[in-house]
Amino acid sequence: MSAQKEKKRFSRRTLIRLGQYLFREKWLLSLAIACTFGSNLFALIGPRLTGFAIGAIEPGPGAVDFPRVFYYAGWMAVFYLVSAVMSYGLQVLMITISRRVVYRMRQDLFEKLLRLPVGYFDIHQTGDIISRISYDIDTVNASLSNDLVQLLTTVITVVGSLSMMIAISPRLVLVFAFTVPLSICLTKFLTGKTRPLFRARSAKLGELNGFVEEMITGQKTLKAYGREEYAIGRCDKKNDEAAQAFYRAEYYGSIVGPCVNFVNNLSLSLTGVFGALLYLAGSMSIGDISSFVLYSRKFSGPINEAANIVSELQSALAAAERVFTLMDEQEEPKDRENATELAEVEGKVEVSHVRFGYLPDKTIIHDLSFTAWPGKMVAIVGHTGAGKTTLINLLMRFYDVQGGRILVDEKDCMDLTRESLRRAYAMVLQDTWLFYGTVYENLAYGKEGATREEVEKAARAAHIHSFIMRLPNGYDTLLTDEGTNISKGQKQLLTIARAMLLDARMLILDEATSNVDTRTEVRIQKAMRNLMKDKTCFVIAHRLSTIRHADLILVVDDGEVVEQGTHQELMQKNGAYRKLYEAQFE
Repeated sequence: MSAQKEKKRFSRRTLIRLGQYLFREKWLLSLAIACTFGSNLFALIGPRLTGFAIGAIEPGPGAVDFPRVFYYAGWMAVFYLVSAVMSYGLQVLMITISRRVVYRMRQDLFEKLLRLPVGYFDIHQTGDIISRISYDIDTVNASLSNDLVQLLTTVITVVGSLSMMIAISPRLVLVFAFTVPLSICLTKFLTGKTRPLFRARSAKLGELNGFVEEMITGQKTLKAYGREEYAIGRCDKKNDEAAQAFYRAEYYGSIVGPCVNFVNNLSLSLTGVFGALLYLAGSMSIGDISSFVLYSRKFSGPINEAANIVSELQSALAAAERVFTLMDEQEEPKDRENATELAEVEGKVEVSHVRFGYLPDKTIIHDLSFTAWPGKMVAIVGHTGAGKTTLINLLMRFYDVQGGRILVDEKDCMDLTRESLRRAYAMVLQDTWLFYGTVYENLAYGKEGATREEVEKAARAAHIHSFIMRLPNGYDTLLTDEGTNISKGQKQLLTIARAMLLDARMLILDEATSNVDTRTEVRIQKAMRNLMKDKTCFVIAHRLSTIRHADLILVVDDGEVVEQGTHQELMQKNGAYRKLYEAQFE
């Protein structure tokens, strides 16, 4: 029971937050409400005028007051025309409002993604995140532009029609004292059953999108291992689960409309029967009965339509819940209250007794300590899983240490703003990332206002300039789909050139040369040494031959520095480093 109450409370919060987005467009929304009132009130006058026109027809041949009939018919045409114009204006307004709301919601969600810690993306599927920012928000958009108008129309039409029916015949209205509560109870019962189904539908669709994104990204690996049939089997299973969830939600959601429609048709039948009895008793005229029947249709019609869109509203509510759940994720911790900007960086980095684990009960780095002096090249080597990349994550404060300290220029990283700390580093990862844009735009990405000369200088230093000039449009060549139109090694060289262009005093290379040949790697290291003079450089490399000239080599094992020194010093120790080095040349 408590879980059910929590779900209701969460749904209520979701509606309130959607209302807050709508309230930002309060002036347009007020105009839309005015158009809704006007359109429906003018439409509600029509049935009454129909009754007056029918009342102008007297029993007997030729006993028709045609001027009176034409008078009321003319006014009917005017009112219905005005109602149609206002209804059109309402649709335009609601499309505008929903577009603005969805734009702001998608903008807020994307900005939220940029404030989330790196760890969030390590444990959540990219496809599911994309599904929330695209499909789920589009579902909300469709509901705002269509269903909201329908609900406003329903309220106004039902209240207006009921008022007119009471004015015509209070006794005949008693029919609805039985049918309306029956419709409400039936709708409430069915929607309570279908709401979890729509939540499950959105979740399953997110899982399917995540799976498809993974399979598309790993196409080469999938084909190389001949796992097409296995992937098809998994896709069939995910697809079947999503289709079944969709079917269950739509099937049980579609029951609401016919059930309510049955009750409404029952009310119309009872109205006809009791109306005829009142006419025979002389309590109602034919014109009044005609008006009452038309109003009863207007009264019951919106209720039926509202029941039909309940499934869409449930779908939109489930989608909005997924969007707001992502918006409520815990953000990257804010900087300390008195955090200072890291300015005039020299590049001294001290790691003192650092302890860290991605999970609270599983420590990866136990007691790590070393000092990187300004302008020196520090190489970090070790077995896979020893903690090398984790150390880089800690230096950049993608994660915060759980024990010990990391100091930059004698200042604790925790007392510095993240933005200024990360700006002090230029970083090249093992996994290259290029965006849709020209070569020049990708190279100048990290330095706002970079000139063509600066970009070309960095490209030459990274030994990529000649390759760029051989491209169809040189530096103006468009890279598509994360740079799939160039080789992986060339992408790596472009990211290295991009890092060289920055004014950062420290450089991090995490397996940055893993995709280039040994000869090119040696040339890049030499060029980088010249370019990075007086700058601190951290290099993670498995190919130990490329870091032989490092000023300091740290051998990391099980989260601790087991050896440190130059290449010659470590080789003479005949320890862990020598074993690693010789293992690569056996």
